[in-house]
This record gives sequence, C-alpha cells and structure tokens, in this order.
Amino acid sequence: MDAPRPRGIVVFGGGTATNSLVDVFESIRESRNCSLSYVIPISDNGGSSSELIRVFGGPGIGDVRSRLVRLIPGSDTDAERASIKDLFNYRLSTDPLQARLQWLDIVEGRHQLWSNISSEKRELIRSVFNLVNLEIVKRARPSSVFNFSKASIGNLFLTGARVFTGSLESAIYLLSTICSIPPTVSTLPAINTNFTHHISAGLADGTQITGQNSISHPSAPTSLPDDDSLGNGSDRSPQQQQQQQREMEEHDLIEDATLPGSLPTLRKQYIDFSKAAADDDDLPARIARIWYINPYGHEIWPGANSKVLAAIRGARAVVYSVGSLYTSIVPSLIPRGIGAALAGGGGPQFKVLILNSANDRETGPRAAPLTATDFVRAVARAAAGNSSGSSNSGGSDGDADVRIGGAEEVRQYVTHLVYLEGEGAPRVDRDELAALGVECIRVYGRRVDGMLRYDEAGLTRALEAVIGKPEMLRSRRNTSGQ
Repeated sequence: MDAPRPRGIVVFGGGTATNSLVDVFESIRESRNCSLSYVIPISDNGGSSSELIRVFGGPGIGDVRSRLVRLIPGSDTDAERASIKDLFNYRLSTDPLQARLQWLDIVEGRHQLWSNISSEKRELIRSVFNLVNLEIVKRARPSSVFNFSKASIGNLFLTGARVFTGSLESAIYLLSTICSIPPTVSTLPAINTNFTHHISAGLADGTQITGQNSISHPSAPTSLPDDDSLGNGSDRSPQQQQQQQREMEEHDLIEDATLPGSLPTLRKQYIDFSKAAADDDDLPARIARIWYINPYGHEIWPGANSKVLAAIRGARAVVYSVGSLYTSIVPSLIPRGIGAALAGGGGPQFKVLILNSANDRETGPRAAPLTATDFVRAVARAAAGNSSGSSNSGGSDGDADVRIGGAEEVRQYVTHLVYLEGEGAPRVDRDELAALGVECIRVYGRRVDGMLRYDEAGLTRALEAVIGKPEMLRSRRNTSGQ
C-alpha cells in the first residue's frame, strides 16, 4: 500500500511578487511530496482586466492567469511549453487598431507565436479564441466597442473558456491542462464566481476608496451614492453630488456589462496606469479596513471557494506570501469561512507570514509606515473578522483588536514571521512579536536593481526549518515512538 501523502501547503498571494517565489514553494512541495495550493484574489479591476470586466463582467482573472503561466514546468528546456508560455503572457500593442490586427493574426493562426505549438493544442486554443472573438463582435455597440490595447492573450483565453463552460474553475482547469501543470499543484480563486467582486478600503481618517485599482494606484477618493445611513452622502458637497450624478448618467448611455446606476469608478477603463507612480504617491492615512462591495457600493459578505477551505483544512502549513498586503493578501482572507478554517482544530499547524522587503503605497504613509507587528495584526484582523460570521470582514483598528489582542488569538492566524533586514524594510520588533506568540526568523537577502530581495535558497531553508523537512519529520516520529 502506498504511504499517505503528507499534508499540503497553502500559499496566499497574487501578482508578480509571489510569482518570484514560485520556485521556492515548488522546491518544498517536491521535497515533501505534498500538494501545493495557491489562493488568488479575483478583485483586480485594473489593466486589461478592467476592459474584460466592462464588456463581459465576471471576476478579475489577471492574477490567476499570471500564476498559471508562471507554473508551466520545463519552459526553459521544452520548446512547445516555452511557446505556450509566450502565447499566454503576450500583450497586444498599445495602439488599439494595431492591437486588433495582432489579435486577428493570433485568432486565425497566422501569428509567429504559434510556431512551436502542436496542431492539436493550437486548434484547441484557437477554438476558445474564436469563441471570445465572436462574443466581442456580438457585444459591440455604437456606444461601446472592445478596446484591444494592451490586452493579455491569457486573460482573453480564460474569459472565453469561462463564458463557454459557464464556470471559472473549469476555465482554470482547461488552462492548467494545456500548461501541463502537475495535478498536485492548484491555483484556486479565493471566490469561485462568474460575477465581478470589487473591494473598498476605509482609511483611518474616514476616507473611502472604491475599487482595487484606485486603492493600489494614485486616484481621487471615491464614495458611495448618497445614502446617509451609510455615513457618506452628508459629507459631500452639492457640487460633488451633481458631478457624480452626471457621471452616472453618462455611463448609463453606454451599453456594456456594467449595471445601470453602478458606481462610475467601477465602470471606467483602467488600461493605462503607472505602478511606479503608486510608489511615490502616499495614501492620506493608513488603511483600516477592506471589504467587498456590490456594483452599487454596498457591502457584501461573499463565501469562500469551497476548494480553498478544503485545502486549508488539509494543509500542514499556510504561507502569507510577499505582495500588496491589502489587495493581494487580505481580499483572500475576508471571504466567509476562511478565518474558521485557519483557526479551527485539525487545520494548519504553521501559519507563516513572509514580510515584504519594503513598504508600498498600501502600507504607508511614509511618515508612519507599517511595522512587522502591524502586518501581523492586519492579517489576523482580516481573518478574525469573518471567523464568526461578523460583518467586520476586513478588520479595523477598533473592536477587532480586542478579539486578537493576545498571543493566543494572534497565533490562530500567524505563528511565524520570516523577514529581511535592510534599508527601507519594515521594522521588526522581535520582543513585541514574541509577546504575541509569533516566532521570528531572519533571512539574508540580496540587492537586485537596487531593491532588497529574498535569496531563494535562504528562504527555502527558513520555510523548511518551520514546516520541517520530510527526513526531519520521520526522525521526530521515530524518536517519539521509542
């Protein structure tokens, strides 16, 4: 009889930052011969995803596509897998007309991207492209045509597969199969949905910012429609209310996938934005809370993907990876059920936060940047906010701190902190964290283009020291049995 597979690893994190550590997690998975699950948020409404959401609706799938393509094995040595990676990572021209011509070359099989892809895979992929192209043509209106500028080919594929199957997880399964991703590695959307789920951020000074792109990148503060019961309408001047009303009326003349009367900031195209500008533009105050909203801006409490809950309950370790704290990590922690799965008995033994090597727009302002303790509390608050079905789904600096004030409560969600020391890195107070029951492990890093980065070998050793190498676990079992 085959020995039971060791309990798995679950990694929370979306975007390019976690992509840079995929080889670390894969090394640990291989050495332990266990499952590895990546939990990805679906709330991103920036870049080419914003145009797909505007025309098709549905979740933001850019981070899902990015992770799936990053997980393609052997793309450095296998010509076909390298070509598949290039295809699904390809972005069309910034010029809309040129981009549309490039898209047609790909759909019709003429583009050089197809050169090393076998005919059976090419025709399977093209069938999805043909479907999404047909849907784009069907949805064209005088007031609204699809903008192919900077469109991600992989995002178009996932959208077409989701529209065809009616299932986000089926679309992910199809792309995973084409990319030859091992069955023991899963990419799981935090919420399994065919609908768009946006997030809002509440700042400590009372400012509210609506939509992930507006949180992550410089933008004007946004607010809900006039509704005094939500504490937003009375704070706006008549001129601001009139401007918002005009914006809504203008957008209602455009026929696309957005519902009439939905918030203008959720209906805009965010194809062009500067990540570099975000690093130089402080939020006016710290983020106090993140929550999900419907298209009209009202708070909702979506349930977590059941496969994510099962992965957490079957995991030995959960890792909160590097990346944007409030838009890459927290949106995957606040759906209903996540907190209970993390804190419940029989769940993961180790919950490791890999601290970012620098603060960003979300974890500033630079005058008072978040410390390592602030990161730990933010993760714990987010998870604790939904563990009992509370409406405080994103955590706050008020009552939620009472629930997670002591070491016992914090350790339900974070047991270890892995961090770097260097200029610009968040401050780590080991005594303060020890009082919360969090064990700290320092890892040496290296400078890449002036930025402090984790050394992969060092990070792998640190995670193995926490989770335990397979031979270490066997040694412990043998010792305990004597």
